[in-house]
Amino acid sequence: MIKTTNVLNDSFGRKHNYLRISLIEKCNLRCDYCMPAAGIPLSPKKELMNADEILKMAKIFVSQGVDKIRLTGGEPLVRKDFADIVKKLATLPVRLSITTNAILADRFIETFHQYGLTDINVSLDTLETDKFKMITRRDQFKKAYQNIQLLINEGFNVKINAVLMQDFNKDEIVDFVMLTRNSPITVRFIEFMPFDGNRWNKSKLVTEKEILEEVTDFFGDKYLHKLEDEQHFTSRNYQIEGFEGKFGIISSVTNPFCSGCNRIRLTANGKIKNCLFSNHELDLLTALREGRDVKELILKSLGEKKKVRAGMDDFEKLNDPEKHNKNRSMISIGG
Repeated sequence: MIKTTNVLNDSFGRKHNYLRISLIEKCNLRCDYCMPAAGIPLSPKKELMNADEILKMAKIFVSQGVDKIRLTGGEPLVRKDFADIVKKLATLPVRLSITTNAILADRFIETFHQYGLTDINVSLDTLETDKFKMITRRDQFKKAYQNIQLLINEGFNVKINAVLMQDFNKDEIVDFVMLTRNSPITVRFIEFMPFDGNRWNKSKLVTEKEILEEVTDFFGDKYLHKLEDEQHFTSRNYQIEGFEGKFGIISSVTNPFCSGCNRIRLTANGKIKNCLFSNHELDLLTALREGRDVKELILKSLGEKKKVRAGMDDFEKLNDPEKHNKNRSMISIGG
């Protein structure tokens, strides 16, 4: 049994109990906003955490108060020892969850059930086959959508994450919300965020305000209900009257939620990131392999965490390519 303490606090009093572990830098899709068109240099296998090292890292974080772990990538289901990793992590007193593109999900239904991995976030940016092929550079929409339906039918808590971009999928906002009419899912719209290689600029952004305008124009103000924000929320959630599911907006750019942040990220090559927007990382894996104090590095990282978006506390700073181009591509950070 792991003896836990609650010491993962930063200088602004935010308690961090949620660890996101990237298992792999590879993916079976090539989403335009996540991976540069030319790809990325992959870390050599020897520089990635193996299954035992992932467990050791997780145990350290759990001993410091982490009680929720989300597995990300790349695409975590691409990793050949995925089932073994989940089996190991399931021995810890944490709630396990995963973010996936769902293309391989049908192969792991029993693994999810067996080890209590009930919360599944699926990345899906369009409901149109041709647009899916365009943005992912792969013709896999039918498989992804079928597996989403399978996960719902199997009783998993499914959330669909859609990154919105002008002139691409803004016109699908209502279609996505309609998915919640007869299904107990949550659709979450994510504002397009800047990372290395994704050619971010303000003109591509679909803001929280625009999303709500699209919804109210179609459904009407009186049928749109704001739901109570969860503790440590990233998504401001809503529901259309009479609909079984709900939808949310993750507005990291126009209306950030940094004041309640409880997240820490661990990359596949064992680096800790204290903020998704930060380009500053500390190498935990080397310290672990050399028998040094990993806890000390974790606390150092949290102590350096900025109040808002790695110090980009206004739009002018966020819009500066020199600041966000020094960050990793999303695929190598982990969603």
